[in-house]
Amino acid sequence: MPNRIADELFQLIKTLEKGEKRNFKLYVSRNISSDDLKIITLFDAIDKAGFYDEEMILKKNPSIQKQQLSNLKAHLYKQILASLRLIRNDQSIDIQLHEMLDHARILYHKGLYHQSLKILQKIKEIANNYHQMTFWVQALFFEKKIESLHITRSFDDRAEILAKEMDELSKRLSMVGKLSNLALQLYGWYIKNGHVRDESDINSIKKFYQKNMPEDAGEYTGFYEKLYLSQSQAWYGFILQDMLSYYKHCARWVDMFEKEPNMIKVEPQQYIKGMHNLLNAHFMLRNDKKFEIDLDRFENFCLSKEGEANINNRVQGFVYLYLAKINKHFLQGSFSEGLKLVPEVEEKLAAFELQLDKHRTLVFYYKIACLYFGLGDFEKAIEYLNKIIHWRADLRTDIQCYARLLHLISHYELGNDMIIESQVKSVYRFMSNMKNLSSVETRIFTFLRKVFTMSKKEINVQLQLLFDELKPLENNPLEARSFLYLDILSWLESKLKGVSVQSVIAEKYQLRNK
Repeated sequence: MPNRIADELFQLIKTLEKGEKRNFKLYVSRNISSDDLKIITLFDAIDKAGFYDEEMILKKNPSIQKQQLSNLKAHLYKQILASLRLIRNDQSIDIQLHEMLDHARILYHKGLYHQSLKILQKIKEIANNYHQMTFWVQALFFEKKIESLHITRSFDDRAEILAKEMDELSKRLSMVGKLSNLALQLYGWYIKNGHVRDESDINSIKKFYQKNMPEDAGEYTGFYEKLYLSQSQAWYGFILQDMLSYYKHCARWVDMFEKEPNMIKVEPQQYIKGMHNLLNAHFMLRNDKKFEIDLDRFENFCLSKEGEANINNRVQGFVYLYLAKINKHFLQGSFSEGLKLVPEVEEKLAAFELQLDKHRTLVFYYKIACLYFGLGDFEKAIEYLNKIIHWRADLRTDIQCYARLLHLISHYELGNDMIIESQVKSVYRFMSNMKNLSSVETRIFTFLRKVFTMSKKEINVQLQLLFDELKPLENNPLEARSFLYLDILSWLESKLKGVSVQSVIAEKYQLRNK
């Protein structure tokens, strides 16, 4: 079967809602000649298709010639975007500002300089209110052009005011550029490597952070300067596993939007990502009550008009809301309740396949596997872990490593000694090559290697020894990543007590919240 997500036009058409499709056809019928109506035929053919197959499209639509297809696709793509622009202009500040700039240029070319300047002034006011500095700069450049080429008699010190305005904006844009670069690079480092693994990683990330963090970053008070500063500090703390720092800066990140709620409309994705990281910080610090309060707040946003405004918001809202909902069950030890979310998660993963980045799917698979593992359904856990292990793309090496380790432990629980014996060396080698072996994993592998030759009594003794060895490492920054991905201590407690992992975690939750 052809790849259903390989063609860009196919992707675009499959994201359209019913109203958008209807609007497109009305737009096309009004704006193109009858000779161009083949693009509607092509549109309908792709819309009905379950996957993109050019041969099938040509076979079912003989009016479309093979040599025409490439040009028709390009024309159709542009027409869809043009129709979407018309119905989305009231929902996006940047599209509104683009339109106003177009109007200012039209008036200028008509020689109506004062009318053009009036619109440019309005653009600057809106851009200032919504912190849209790039539009402010464009309006300012145009304003300077008009003032330098024509005698407008706006007011006497106009040149000095415009020059000062441009200098201030240039400094702010420069700072935004530096901080946004730093935030992106730190996030990219985490996506590739996960948390720091050793002293070399710590020294490397600290050196990079100190080199690229502007000394005067804290002096800037603009929205985007503070946003990217908070993001940079949050990622830095997260990578270093300084969870208190991570929590503090995620809280500031979200608080910015609470203080300026109009910016949620402008930057809904940044708000969603901020809420995700705040919930993640609560989860890691076991802030149970705050987690539940902010989870309710986030769910209310996802169900709001703004949260449902477009497919981008809906997709990201789904990802982060349902990851948080699953984490809630990990906190409470209510794994059986968490499994009720799985059918809906899988349905959404399929529905949003075109929009989802692949590593998010891997995260869901890993968390679902952990739910089954915590309930003692090791065969189902292995089923989801295999989806990660057999994933061909080189994504999330950290999850790839811990999926293999949990896979081994699941086979141990099922008594599949031959599988463990045959795979323990390869998994150890895989994690070693990925530089993902800490003291925690090394001790686990040592236990798994010896388990085949031990009696049940000896196994219990070794389980207790392993627990006693690992417990002091729980708060070691270089070992903490192991406990984030795999709650090995709760598993060991469950083995020693003869209960499920779910029961152990539920007891811990009750003790925390007495």
